[in-house]
Amino acid sequence: MKAVTYGPFPPEKAFPLSDDFAKIRAAGFDTVRLFELPDSTLLDEAQRAGLMVFAGLRWNHYEDFLSKPAILSSARIHLAEWLENHAAHPALAGVYVGNEIPADLVRWMGPAAVREAVEGLIDLGKRIAPHLLFAYANYPSTEYLEPGNADFSAFNIYLEEKENFAAYLRRLHNIAGDRPLVVSEFGMDSARNSPEKQAETLGWALEISHREETAGFTVYAWCDLWLNNGSEILDWDFGLTTRDGREKPAYLVCSNFHPSPPPQPTHSFSVIVCTRNGGKRIASCLAAIAKMDGKPFETIVVDDGSTDDTGALIAGKFPDIRLISIPTSGLSAARNIGADAAMGEILAFTDDDCEPDHEWVVRLDRAFLDPDISAAGGPNLPPPACSEREAVIRAAPGAPSHVLLDDTRAEHLPGCNIAVRSAAFAAVGGFDPAFRTAGDDVDFCWRLSDAGHRLGFVPGAFVWHWRRPSIVTFLKQQLGYGKAEKLLLAKHPECFGKNGEARWQGFVYGGGAVRVGDGSVIYHGAMGQAGYQSIMNRMLPLRPIDSAFRTPCSEFLLRLLHVLQPAARRWARSGGILPPLPKPDFTEPKTIHEFGIPGDEMKFRDHYLQALITMGWQPCGETSAWDLEKDGSHILIATERCGPNLTRTLFRVSGEPSAARFLEHNLKMNEPQMEADGR
Repeated sequence: MKAVTYGPFPPEKAFPLSDDFAKIRAAGFDTVRLFELPDSTLLDEAQRAGLMVFAGLRWNHYEDFLSKPAILSSARIHLAEWLENHAAHPALAGVYVGNEIPADLVRWMGPAAVREAVEGLIDLGKRIAPHLLFAYANYPSTEYLEPGNADFSAFNIYLEEKENFAAYLRRLHNIAGDRPLVVSEFGMDSARNSPEKQAETLGWALEISHREETAGFTVYAWCDLWLNNGSEILDWDFGLTTRDGREKPAYLVCSNFHPSPPPQPTHSFSVIVCTRNGGKRIASCLAAIAKMDGKPFETIVVDDGSTDDTGALIAGKFPDIRLISIPTSGLSAARNIGADAAMGEILAFTDDDCEPDHEWVVRLDRAFLDPDISAAGGPNLPPPACSEREAVIRAAPGAPSHVLLDDTRAEHLPGCNIAVRSAAFAAVGGFDPAFRTAGDDVDFCWRLSDAGHRLGFVPGAFVWHWRRPSIVTFLKQQLGYGKAEKLLLAKHPECFGKNGEARWQGFVYGGGAVRVGDGSVIYHGAMGQAGYQSIMNRMLPLRPIDSAFRTPCSEFLLRLLHVLQPAARRWARSGGILPPLPKPDFTEPKTIHEFGIPGDEMKFRDHYLQALITMGWQPCGETSAWDLEKDGSHILIATERCGPNLTRTLFRVSGEPSAARFLEHNLKMNEPQMEADGR
């Protein structure tokens, strides 16, 4: 998707829609992003110009909408009424249900509660218009606020350095989980820089966005005209065109942009697939491999003693594939035999129930351009569910997952999507034949790391991985994983905790978008002022149940699997099924006191933070949910935007009631003195 933001404009200065949309289409854009819900006239003009539209739900999320339910109710009503009238329009692609809820208000209301409110708007939209795409336009200051049910992850990013922009996109791929990543805003102010600098920056941002495998890029903005909070903004010039409609150099850059095709691999690859009785599934795998870019590469199938028609099927339908038939020996032994027969510099392993993306080899090759990388892999994604049973298993815990040390380095790569230099494979002795059905990839990756080899992660090098077809076969798989963990525990006891669970240094991928939840640690920065506020979850969120199959029955089944899956692994691993009991929390709650002080656009939270620091308050730690502390008391501050030039700053104080009331009185009474003192 190549999109550009459009409006809102001062009504008396707006250009004719037909003229603007024709120029937008001529510049190579296929989509416009709006910050409001449009009428039929705009949608009709977009359709005539060949443009798709992402509408924007405009509502007052600049106030504490959780303590003022009417705000959120009004937004829901507005969205529902508009969708009832316009959801069927052929030019409408989807809706952004919000845009950059201020970080201080998110802290004030509670990140999890705010996320749930956004998810409620998305659920409402999907119920009314399931054919549309719904998302929330997030930004780095609330990276942890990703809604779990959005159709794609969208981030407004203003990073004006190439390498930082590319690195942050790689991080956002991991934040997005399984779903696509869209840059929902990127731009540069040509007033503070120059039109030429704006053009140059947009040029490399478009190229990097394509290279780093985003699903869409949105230029901010079409025109320098900009109406915000009822007033025309005159000190920003982010547009591709000027206020009088003249094209800037950035317009030509966008018009002439054509993404570079992925480079051909620089290494020789051997793709290795091991199978046992895979006659019903391997044809799809091999057909996908045959369609892959990056040829020439060899494909080897090792048939591990199949008793069905696997061998005959491969010989008949895929005569160009090297088929090696062996007596039943186990998965690890089969992989080693395939590696011994391979001619490539890079051994790329996948399973017979996987379908690699057509750029799988091309993307993996990029990782090996770094000589320090010995192995690399990417995500294994479950195909979209076609039934309630598939939707439940797709969202259940226990799927093969990669484990990341950071955005580009892995601690573990599943055997269904791992490529390794043949020299490194030989150096560590390949896979351990003791692991016959599972666990071999974990052992292999740990031995690679112990030998000093580095594992890379490539988010675009993905394979579709079919999950088990029924609840029974899924639980049998988990029993197999538990048996493998028992072997791993005996071989690598230092990698397991006292309760028998693997003790990862990195973060276990769950497929869901990374978002705040129970046990999350958010790096807010001192006083919540970090521009990039990241989140740490050791176990990343799991995939949600597809909205089309979310019913009381499916949710009950998923909750049941959340109990049965770890119990099955514990039983196979140690003979027990009950988890250790959590320790009770004896922390005494503190008294909370809240108040607000009205003000104007000069009275934001920073004004009061500085005032309190001069009164002896100290910033809390970077992961604290509070801003300041003093003598055992804590304070949190946020500012609501209540209308043109109107604000209300909110204070939450934890501590002795008398001290909190004294602070409230002192702040309110000393406002004039603070201003006189320049504080």
